Amino acid sequence: MADDKRSCRICVTGAGGFVASWVVKLLLSRGYLVHGTVRDLGEEKTAHLKKLEGASDGLLLFKADLLDPASLRHAIAGCDGVLHLASPVPWDTDYVANPQIDLLEPAVNGTLNVLEACSEAKVKKVVYVSSTSAVMFNPNLPKSKVLDEDCWSDEEYCRSFEGWYCISKTAAERKVFEYGAREGLHVTTICPSLIFGPMLQPKMNASNKALFLILTGDYENKENIIRAFVDVRDVAEAVLLAYEKSEALERYICASYIMRLSDLVAKLKILYPGYNYPKSFIENGDDLKMNSEKLKKLGWNSRPFEETLSDTVKCFEECGITKREMV
Repeated sequence: MADDKRSCRICVTGAGGFVASWVVKLLLSRGYLVHGTVRDLGEEKTAHLKKLEGASDGLLLFKADLLDPASLRHAIAGCDGVLHLASPVPWDTDYVANPQIDLLEPAVNGTLNVLEACSEAKVKKVVYVSSTSAVMFNPNLPKSKVLDEDCWSDEEYCRSFEGWYCISKTAAERKVFEYGAREGLHVTTICPSLIFGPMLQPKMNASNKALFLILTGDYENKENIIRAFVDVRDVAEAVLLAYEKSEALERYICASYIMRLSDLVAKLKILYPGYNYPKSFIENGDDLKMNSEKLKKLGWNSRPFEETLSDTVKCFEECGITKREMV
């Protein structure tokens, strides 16, 4: 089987990112040849990819930009499949200076550029990594609704609270399905929830930043929000599983655990009692129900959440990203 995969080339867009780096690592471990696109070929951005096992003879890196179709065509040429993960994620979710330029154009137009390059290269299959942000923000859904793959965020509603990331993911994912149906391109999407996990890349990413702030923020009180979580390594497995097993035009929610912030902090206190956790929580009455049963039917499983939390905090400490502050 490994020999068969050695003749199979897969392009991973945004290869240096948090999730994509784990996808590249997994592909190399399974014997695939990988084309990875990055915006900067410098050592600071690519060293963590070059040192992956199997990278020396299994990974080719290409400088590419989502808004530069020629660069995408060059990277995707000769590939059997494309795993499209490149998409801007705001560091500060409360403020995006220029949503159209910073988020919407690269997410939506950039995705169309990737799809067109796939068609030109006669790629057999595309997996687009979306987000549960494209699933869960819709005021017309009943509050008791268990969110599934038929649920879509309402872009106008997201615009009302300036949820630009939600809009970018929702609009881009819709374009993926429209394009796939129209052009006969085999497309599948994965919608992960909030992603925690150890990092391969050298710098903090936006989703792990949320956990970092819970550990170190020293908040007097925090809103007791409810969120769905998933491990980055389990997302990588889901992406490859979708590539290898899914049918065309399918959508999969990828979420392992749902819990309130107070319950998350309780778990963290057991594992790492020395951090400055929020002192109290403000109840908000929100609820969230969501499942990944469809993905599980493909054979997907997720690891214990305690393992995710432990490995993530350990990564923070080993990388010197955060210091334990004893209370």
